Amino acid sequence: MPTLKALVLSGGRGTRLRPLTFTLAKQLIPLANKPVLGYVLDQVAETGINQIGVIIAPETGHYVKEYVKDGSEWGFDVTYIPQEPLGLAHAVKTAKPFLDEESFIMCLGDNLQGQGLTAFVKKFTKEKMDALILLKPVDDPTKFGVATLDEKANIIKLVEKPKVPASNLAIVGTYIFSNKIFKAIDQITPSWRGELEITDAIQEMINMGFNVKAETLSTWWLDTGKKDDILTANAKILDEYTKQEINGTIQDSKIEGRVAIPESAKVVNSVLRGPCVIGDNCTIENSFIGPYTSIGNGTKIVDSSIEYSVILNDAQISGVDRLEESLIGKNAKVTRNHRNGCLKLHEGDYSEVEI
Repeated sequence: MPTLKALVLSGGRGTRLRPLTFTLAKQLIPLANKPVLGYVLDQVAETGINQIGVIIAPETGHYVKEYVKDGSEWGFDVTYIPQEPLGLAHAVKTAKPFLDEESFIMCLGDNLQGQGLTAFVKKFTKEKMDALILLKPVDDPTKFGVATLDEKANIIKLVEKPKVPASNLAIVGTYIFSNKIFKAIDQITPSWRGELEITDAIQEMINMGFNVKAETLSTWWLDTGKKDDILTANAKILDEYTKQEINGTIQDSKIEGRVAIPESAKVVNSVLRGPCVIGDNCTIENSFIGPYTSIGNGTKIVDSSIEYSVILNDAQISGVDRLEESLIGKNAKVTRNHRNGCLKLHEGDYSEVEI
């Protein structure tokens, strides 16, 4: 295949995931103990692309750099591109010095899909397209950019978050563009949100007569922009990829199903039911860890029951009878008051507690 570059967007402020995103880029929130961004980079690497630009935000860019480093883990030559979050088309415009005149694939660092990218790159190249947009039917199109197609899969019209959708085909977070995208971006103006919208740029490409096609995903697609989305994505990844790997210290415990336990972890007098993953240097005592749960490195869980949750590194959970559908941040503590049964909270800005 002709050489393409890749642009991976790992900026934004992640306001819907605060307070976690005050100290962590939203693309680095782990699913099955691996950052969302890692799965995206894996799929880009499978295409054979090795020149990659990573869009980063001023607030969280250093966290992304700490994870991706020089990109050698994926075989990438990485260029970091700082950007204020002023829209996806603005990100493309900001990356123009890196992209130069090359065609490129653009991926959102907090979106996951079950289908790889290689076939789409081949189709784009073979049919000499100027843009290939991936779509997926959704239940509520008003939350997304929505496409209307003709019978030949040509895009007729794109609308960002329509109040009355003309179709249920949402634009997912993967795009492939020729350098003609820059001509279209130069013609658009900021939306009511003050952003340069990628939907407006693609619509302008259509208006300018460029070869813009769409492909509908045949597998799942997940946008991990909110807590419930992360829990759903975590469950999906655990369901598809977790294998039974029991290497830790197991004492008087029962392990059921596909559970991954590293050598450095310790499980005492507990029940673990998969699919679930346990991180390095974890301790689990007198507890139940149920399906669709990932436990981050260094976490200690005692006298508790946890299910369908994502627990980040170095958390401490003690005496909690039942914890479900929860996202617990790094170094967080969740404990039960055994003395008088009262509820004591130390919660940061934008936190949520459901009693």
